[in-house]
Amino acid sequence: MTSPPSSASSPLAKAPRSAGARVQTCVAHDADEQARNLQGWSQTYDQLTAGPFVGTLTESSLDHMHVFCESTSHTLRQSCMVPSGAYWFGIPVRRDTTGRIDANVIDHEVIAFRPGGIEFELITPADYEIFGVVVNGEALRRYVAQVEHLELTDLLPQTEVVRIGEASKAAMCVSLRHILDDGASSKTALTGCARDSVQSSALASLFDLCAQHRTEPGAMPTRPRRHWLVSEARDYVLANRERPVGVPELCEQLHVSRRTLQYCFQDVLGMAPAAYLRTIRLNGARRELCETARPVQDVAAAWGFWHLSQFATDYRKLFGKRPSETLKESMPGRAASGMRDVRPKAAH
Repeated sequence: MTSPPSSASSPLAKAPRSAGARVQTCVAHDADEQARNLQGWSQTYDQLTAGPFVGTLTESSLDHMHVFCESTSHTLRQSCMVPSGAYWFGIPVRRDTTGRIDANVIDHEVIAFRPGGIEFELITPADYEIFGVVVNGEALRRYVAQVEHLELTDLLPQTEVVRIGEASKAAMCVSLRHILDDGASSKTALTGCARDSVQSSALASLFDLCAQHRTEPGAMPTRPRRHWLVSEARDYVLANRERPVGVPELCEQLHVSRRTLQYCFQDVLGMAPAAYLRTIRLNGARRELCETARPVQDVAAAWGFWHLSQFATDYRKLFGKRPSETLKESMPGRAASGMRDVRPKAAH
């Protein structure tokens, strides 16, 4: 399948890149080995309860972000430090276990947060599972300024734990697990454009978690301007149909914050911007499948869908049939149309 070009307009694409890596899973049978498996951290694990230790770590190192899921079988004391200039967000998975970060309890309704270069202590109980997201500070600052229209200090929590509510935390866990599962199932490394999309989605989710109780600054756009913004977004996506234009890029192009864009789309269309942008491209792909004999993978690539199986899943969910079925059903109609075009000429 043809790889889409990387978006030069994405805020994350403008930040310096490091080499992206595929998802990998490590299994450890010693607490120190588990600590060493986590890339980029300075940390020591002490096993506090008896019995053979087992730990797993599934991680993906992207350009500006390290996403991982860690599970450990025994109670641990962890002395941890994230690289200087980065920020760590910790999202516990299970609701029936409670950990601690320094003097603060990590229960099922909070996420943990620590800036890089500062040592902190984690106490995690037996059978513990936690998602971690470590974000490069420069990329995070660029994202917050260009997409959220805020300073980085407006986003970052002021405490080690942020109470977010169980439902919001569960949704974030689903999103992160989806990132790791998709990466693990993919047979090829993600393109730069795809990695930007994944990272922007994760940053948007983290921002929403940390800013739930913050009042949106400024007045809402007038109703005519809301319609104009939605129309401009559609036009921009169609003009760049060969790649998956994301919400961060639209925010930069339209000079609005992500939350303002969300309000506009919700008011005008009753749906989120990302869902609408994907739907527009799916409709475009369906029309092309009805009008051409090009293979499904070529049509998908032409409309910015880099993950063919996900394209097929989204297509079937929206239209109730597989892309290949649309292509097959339209072939008799195209053949008949061709015959009608030929017959008058033959008569002459």
